[in-house]
Amino acid sequence: MTRTFDVPFKPKPPTRTEAIVFRCKTALLQVQRAGVDLFDGRIRRHAKGGDLKEEAVVAVSKTPLWTETEPREKYLLAGKIQNLRLAAASLNGLEIQAGRTFSFWKQVGRTSRAKGFAEGRELREGCIVPSVGGGLCQISNALYDAALQAGFEIVERHAHTQVIPGSLAEQGRDATVFWNYVDLRFSSENAFRIEAKLDAETLTVRFRGTRTRLREVPKNEQFAISGGGPNSCATCEVNECRRVVPVASNPNFGRTAFLLDEFMPEFDEYIKESRAGDDLLLIPLDGKRFRKSNYAWTTDGFGDVRQSLFVTAKRSFRSRKLAAQGAARQRNLLEMYEKLAASYAKLLRFDVLHVVVQQDLLPFLWKNGHLDGRTFDVLMTALPMKELQKRLDRAHSLHPESTTLGDFRADPDLIATETEALRHARKIVTPHTSIASLFPNRGNLLSWRSPKSEMRGRTNNVRPRIVFPASTVGRKGCYELREALQGLDVSVVLLGPPLEGGDFWKGFKIETGNEWLETADLVVLPAFVEHKPRRLLLAAAKGVPVVASTACGVGNVEGIETVEPGDVVELRERVVSALARLQSAV
Repeated sequence: MTRTFDVPFKPKPPTRTEAIVFRCKTALLQVQRAGVDLFDGRIRRHAKGGDLKEEAVVAVSKTPLWTETEPREKYLLAGKIQNLRLAAASLNGLEIQAGRTFSFWKQVGRTSRAKGFAEGRELREGCIVPSVGGGLCQISNALYDAALQAGFEIVERHAHTQVIPGSLAEQGRDATVFWNYVDLRFSSENAFRIEAKLDAETLTVRFRGTRTRLREVPKNEQFAISGGGPNSCATCEVNECRRVVPVASNPNFGRTAFLLDEFMPEFDEYIKESRAGDDLLLIPLDGKRFRKSNYAWTTDGFGDVRQSLFVTAKRSFRSRKLAAQGAARQRNLLEMYEKLAASYAKLLRFDVLHVVVQQDLLPFLWKNGHLDGRTFDVLMTALPMKELQKRLDRAHSLHPESTTLGDFRADPDLIATETEALRHARKIVTPHTSIASLFPNRGNLLSWRSPKSEMRGRTNNVRPRIVFPASTVGRKGCYELREALQGLDVSVVLLGPPLEGGDFWKGFKIETGNEWLETADLVVLPAFVEHKPRRLLLAAAKGVPVVASTACGVGNVEGIETVEPGDVVELRERVVSALARLQSAV
């Protein structure tokens, strides 16, 4: 058990002389520790791996991130969370071999602004002071707590000189760290894995491996200062103190970052309504996709913006060289999304407390820890990868002869990452009714922005023209449409190439898509997957009858009838009924 002493303490502002003396002492101790570690073969960095990912969890330590309700503390708390975010990223996935020693500082390294560390809360000389890298004791506390639970050997541990209410120090399970001579070190006779992750409210540290025999908890004398806890530089109002934090007095501290990959009019309107003046907005400059946008640029460095633009331009160039359908194209898109996400991540400073992110960027930001400790909403433009591949697998089971339905499946780890990230999202924002239905408690359904168009009159076609507004690929329901139209005296208008084979529509009267909107009698899209139903919206706005599957996400659009994907009987009934109404109106 840790012994705690109540020691009367009246903090006074430290003088510059005292600060200089303190710095000199620490410098000597740091040099001494560096020299000792140089010749200690046991102290080394450990690599990340996946060999122990499926091992049993032997210890879990969870602690809250937002430990203060005082608004003036928000600045330092946000800095602390930024520091925890970086430390967790360096620790998550480490696998330590049996008998090897884990060293906190050897693994995390020295904190500095150049590495992205911010001013956080550090307990020093009876006060909570602003310090670059401050707050890392929360993760060292959690590591020590987990090491005790797992029965590991504690090689080095130092207790705090004062107990902060609500911390693990109240239980004697804390471990303070200070570069580099105040370290946390432990080892195990069995190999183990460290997992460290932040969500919006909590820091969680897990150990996987084999629990060793329980050891006696080291005894440490620990001094607790009486008087309700330490003073904080953000709130003590001792103005003559050189460590006062004036910016912390802003109760509205914090901003939102909007991270976009492409323009959608529905999201454009949503962002304009949601965004405050100092929020961060990052978009790739692509005139074709963003020229109609009302976005205004907010950036923190031209170099990072230029990098985002380069990634987008490179993606456009490479995409033009690839086929419109296939695995190579999908891999290229994923690679570019990852690079764009990395570019954006450099601009997420510690004052970004909430993120609104477009779906394509989500798994890469989550995997690399950039959303840790932040709340976030997702702008959903497509089905989650897990659901997408489930629907593709169903379609492929119905049509195993298809040359397109089985050509690409995403990496299982990427799917798992996106699934986990979506589980932690605060809101799912989308105009797509099928996507929104997957998130009944968190979905924020937007209205599709249908184009303004004058209603069209009747057509004078010799036979009804049925428009298939897509390429002939299995996921768009071409097999279902072909079967549903068997025996009907109609013309089929194709708006894309026949990727399922040149003779796919053999026996049908096929026409090109020139002026399809003016001459269509019926638009039909029985897709298994459709993320951007713009042609359906355009047809409905023009007054053209539309039959679409529920997977097209337009269940709330007037003038569009829906059927279930793969239901050929219902599809044929809707088509025949629509043609009968057309005939009766003539």
